[in-house]
Order: sequence, then C-alpha cells, then structure tokens
Amino acid sequence: MSTENKDKVVRTNATELMKYVDDKTERKEFPAFQAGDTVTVSYKIREGNKERLQQFQGVVLQRVGTGKTETFTVRKISNGIGVERIFPFTSPFIESIVVNKRGVVRRARIFYLRKLTGKKARIKEKKS
Repeated sequence: MSTENKDKVVRTNATELMKYVDDKTERKEFPAFQAGDTVTVSYKIREGNKERLQQFQGVVLQRVGTGKTETFTVRKISNGIGVERIFPFTSPFIESIVVNKRGVVRRARIFYLRKLTGKKARIKEKKS
C-alpha cells in the first residue's frame, strides 16, 4: 500500500471513530449563556470512593467549539488570586449550570478581564 492510501485509510477510520463517539455521548440541556454572564457550575468530585458536589461561581470568559467538543471557561477570584477552569459541555461530572447574572460585554472572548482588578473588573448587568 502506498503512503497516500494509508493516509486515506487512517483519516476515514478517525472520522468514523469521531462519529461513533458523537453518537454515544449524551449532552445535557443547560440554560443559554454567553461571555460576560456570571454562572454557578455544580460538578461532581470523586475523592477515593466518595462523591460530592462542588460549586464554582464566576464569570464566563469564552465559549469555544461546536457540538460535542464545545467548552466554556469560567473565571473567579479566590483569596485575591484569579482561578480559571475550563468545562466541557459533554462532561458527565457537570450536574447543573445556573445563570446568576447576565452581563453586557461587546466581545465573545473577554480575556481583558484578566488584567483588571477591583472596580474596573466589574461587568455591567443586562437590564431585562
């Protein structure tokens, strides 16, 4: 077999595997949110043979990807230190997502928030 044919076989196998995984994974329904919104994500943590729920509340910095590979980044300030966490939408560990506040931002990715501190780091709340 030539190298060109091997590449085609590998590509088709990879796409078939991706389709198979997409069909088998389930995606839970979460509320609509976007960058600038303040959300609380409840996710399961396993410690040994125990499971518990932990809350992570912060501002959504970005949403990336589509379909099964979609992720979102949440940032919070903990003891004066910025903590960011990336959550995949299809993660079986995410129990729920609650939108606390809707923010008004003019960008899809608000990484400029990393440099701001104090009152400058506030996001205007959307009036509904």
